[in-house]
Amino acid sequence: MIRICIAEDQQLLRGALISIMELEDDFHIAAEAADGEEAWALIQKEKPDVCILDIEMPHLSGLEVAAKIRCHNYPCKIMIMTTFARTGYLQEAMDLQIDAYVLKDEPIQYVIGAVRKMMQGERVISQDLAAALFMNERNPLNEREINVLKLVKDGYTTNEISKKLFLTKGTIRNYLSLSIQKLEVETRQQAVQKAVEKGWI
Repeated sequence: MIRICIAEDQQLLRGALISIMELEDDFHIAAEAADGEEAWALIQKEKPDVCILDIEMPHLSGLEVAAKIRCHNYPCKIMIMTTFARTGYLQEAMDLQIDAYVLKDEPIQYVIGAVRKMMQGERVISQDLAAALFMNERNPLNEREINVLKLVKDGYTTNEISKKLFLTKGTIRNYLSLSIQKLEVETRQQAVQKAVEKGWI
């Protein structure tokens, strides 16, 4: 019996996955979660064989939960489900040695087949995502530039970011200028938009 934890913040999708997967004789849904923190708590408690994680969830993302699983050396297989083929997310998933990376619009039989393939030691990647991985577009931003852009995305001003990161306003402006150059855009808003689209922040 393959014990599965499903973490997905969209209740309709989570319910559909559970209903269909429970029809499989060798599947058992050991836990379900609506956000990353709940998923991590249940994974520690239930020790499932397979974790199916939505990439964008409240509190902890699917990739953050996956990183915790790897950090604690839990043997469970990990499937990340996503709506978008963002190269930044995909590269991070590959770095974490995720077992399956699947688009949400794949047929349910594809997902079921992917679970069984993972249990046999295979890695599964949706075809559209594999094309993005082949491009292997690396994040050009460093950690500090990423942190600054995240704060811009959250609506903080240069002055507020300066206080939050204990850096001068000039230093913050320099990080933003470098980010704009690296991302080949013209404004900080465009830099944020492009970084989000690529899955880099």
